[in-house]
Amino acid sequence: MMETQTAQKTAAKKKPMNPMQRVKLRRRMRAVIQLIFFLLAPSVYTSCFSGIKEMATAIGAKDPISYSSFFTTLVVLCIYTIICGRFFCGYACAFGAFGDAVYELSQFIQKKAKKKLPKIPDKLTGYFQKIKYLILLAIIILCAAGVYDKLPGWSPWDVFSMLTAPRAIPAGYAIAIVLLLAIVVGMAFKERFFCQFLCPMGAIFALLPVIGRYTRNRPNCINRCSACSKNCPVSVETDEDNMGECISCGKCSDVCPRRNISYANGRVQDGNAPIPVIVKAVLLFAVCLALGLIRSFV
Repeated sequence: MMETQTAQKTAAKKKPMNPMQRVKLRRRMRAVIQLIFFLLAPSVYTSCFSGIKEMATAIGAKDPISYSSFFTTLVVLCIYTIICGRFFCGYACAFGAFGDAVYELSQFIQKKAKKKLPKIPDKLTGYFQKIKYLILLAIIILCAAGVYDKLPGWSPWDVFSMLTAPRAIPAGYAIAIVLLLAIVVGMAFKERFFCQFLCPMGAIFALLPVIGRYTRNRPNCINRCSACSKNCPVSVETDEDNMGECISCGKCSDVCPRRNISYANGRVQDGNAPIPVIVKAVLLFAVCLALGLIRSFV
């Protein structure tokens, strides 16, 4: 009798989590990773962005590209993205984490108020995603022409960097503050608003030949399911041509009723399993530590 009860308890302990429990666990894990990087490495985004500006400025001035800390950060993070996908965007970018927090707060308020904000039509999303490429091109041209640094304080990225430093915002940044507030409003309306439509670093990462992509076994999909695309924060249709937009958040893998989405061309069966996610997070943290991007509070 005792042996039967012990066997039942052991079986109960080994019982796999149901889909909702799995989703909650992984969302909490992602939130913890985002918080760690937001607190300890908020400058990674601005360092990469500065690397782009330095490179474009050097090319415009016909000077050799200097291997500064900014340029090194840009190159190393691009290599990391090619290998691990846009994990930085989905889990570690301070701007992305801030956007997720704003969107979740907006969703909570809408639910409590029992009112929903208007949504951007899906047909327009694909067109709006091209805006970030135009922004990247404009920044490169302005830097190459030697004009960018002479413009008045208009960059919302600079203001965000000051706020996360934290440092006081000097006079002359009124336009940048207004632009940042406008971005925050957009974040409340659309999940990953900045990442999809305005981020120049997102434009760079989307163009990289990424090895670590999410894929799905289409023949095994439930007819007319579309759970992955409906829950994707950046409106990606898995396996389609716009996979460069994928930010490797793993939500598609979490919500798939048949656990049909794999990672790295099927080499990892569960694309958002905790162990691969933790490995990528630890590797990225080690990279940031080696580059001197981990903040010290001492």
